[in-house]
Amino acid sequence: MGPMIARRLLVSMPALVGVLFLCFCLLQVVPTDPALIIAGSDASPEVVAGIRADLGLDRPLLIQFFDYILRVAQGDLGRSIISNKSVMEELQATVGPTTELMLGAMVLAVPLGLVLGTVAAVQRGTLIDRAIVALSVAGVSMPVFFVGLILMQYVGYKWDLLPFTGRTGPVWDGGLPALILPALTLGSVLVGPIARITRTAVLEVLGADFVRTARAKGLKEWVVIVHHALRNALIPVVTLVGLQAAFLLGGAVVTETMFSWPGVGRLAVGAIVSSDFPTAQGAIMILALAFLVINLIVDVLYVVLDPRVQRS
Repeated sequence: MGPMIARRLLVSMPALVGVLFLCFCLLQVVPTDPALIIAGSDASPEVVAGIRADLGLDRPLLIQFFDYILRVAQGDLGRSIISNKSVMEELQATVGPTTELMLGAMVLAVPLGLVLGTVAAVQRGTLIDRAIVALSVAGVSMPVFFVGLILMQYVGYKWDLLPFTGRTGPVWDGGLPALILPALTLGSVLVGPIARITRTAVLEVLGADFVRTARAKGLKEWVVIVHHALRNALIPVVTLVGLQAAFLLGGAVVTETMFSWPGVGRLAVGAIVSSDFPTAQGAIMILALAFLVINLIVDVLYVVLDPRVQRS
């Protein structure tokens, strides 16, 4: 297990550097000068040029990026142009809320998708199966902001059942009610794909020889389905969840903006809009790291579910 994780980490480093370089280049072509933002619109060209020189913005792009990578390696992400706070300090305040949101979405989406997909496979061809398939297709088709607006309008505003703006605190300190609607919004669009892939995988496994052998031994049907069929059908489901990690991160940006959730996605949007390049680069780096960590977790789950993966 250890060597496998080390290899995955080694392969992930060039990908992270590539993402940082791409985002660094994209932020450079934004038609806004950070030096002008710091100096103010009434500053003279000489003052703006002096600030550009102090920030190193007058140097070639590759040298700027190399210096940025060296600072990141030392844990220095720079300072926010808008708030003048350390970017690391800004990120530390937002990583926790984003982690809560993504874990909440996964806790809601994965078990529900597994149950719906398994029930649809067991009830293949029945009205229940068709209803679950239709619901899954509808879930895949609906954009995340549409689900969020519906929940905000009815559950939050009209029925006044749950708070729908801001974060009241951590989950363990009374913040669970404020987390429910954003987590439902982000997780609802993931239920459909999980249910569909679970249905397909369970249908394939139900026809396998070891399932027939388990039934011939006289095991109860739910034992056969849960301990034999579903367990062996989890690998494609885990693959799908790993592939949807990027979608969850992108959906988190939209969800956090809609619900005023103080996470990394909302911080990144605000930084890009206000041309706060150091903060935007730091937020993008955290999102890229989250994507790589999720993929590493998926690789570890492969080994747990099927030890043959490690030997290969």
